[in-house]
Amino acid sequence: MEPIADARAAEGRHVDSMVEEWVFAAWTADAELGVISGHRVVGRTAWYWAALARSGRPLLHITDFEVPVRADPFIVKGEALWAEHTCDDPMRQWSVGNETYASAIDDPDEALGRAYGDPTPIAFDLEWYATGPPSPLEPAGERASIDSGYEQVGVVHGSIEILGESRLELIEVPAHRWHRWTSGATGFAPLTLPEVRAHSGVRAPFAFPDGSVNDLVLTPDGWARRAVRRPCSRLGSDPWRDQASGEKGEPALPEVRSPSVSDS
Repeated sequence: MEPIADARAAEGRHVDSMVEEWVFAAWTADAELGVISGHRVVGRTAWYWAALARSGRPLLHITDFEVPVRADPFIVKGEALWAEHTCDDPMRQWSVGNETYASAIDDPDEALGRAYGDPTPIAFDLEWYATGPPSPLEPAGERASIDSGYEQVGVVHGSIEILGESRLELIEVPAHRWHRWTSGATGFAPLTLPEVRAHSGVRAPFAFPDGSVNDLVLTPDGWARRAVRRPCSRLGSDPWRDQASGEKGEPALPEVRSPSVSDS
């Protein structure tokens, strides 16, 4: 990607776009903990979603899809919600914060429905630092109509506070971010992420008001997307039969596993 002439303008709100989105993610190298914070401006409404997902613990899940857009679109303030994504240094550093109640959900599948769970006070205080230049985003899927966008690798340093628990400290853990916008009214397809099939670890699904779903799962390489069942292309075959194995279910994809000593 060529150097951006006006980096601050590129990072900010594109007023001629119908839909615009900023997403920040981080995770530990052992894939035991992952965090994500995103917000999308859709006309005069902001969608906010975030999660803290940990192995062996309830998913702490946050969504509010009916927040009025403020004069500063990077402040998302709804009922019992404050969140902010602040560009401290264009293409180099962002602050990611919130104070709200998360739903503590034992079964991540419930996050795709009403996402009811025990209200749990939570606060993110994170700093996102770039470790490489931005790369252009490519459109993905039938619903994708991005005019422009980019993604960037980085690290996150900061803390997460949860009522009744010790403060979680994140020290230069791997991170990623995405920024995309479009002048089309149809919005976006889910972010382009690696798909995984065999996965039983940390997971953070989100269902959005436009009917799209982003079922995130955590791997040592970062957040990926849980594969969905797709129809088989062969006429006369079972439409939900695995194309490689012949079994019902999701298409055969490489199994994601943690690296071992023998792999090195």
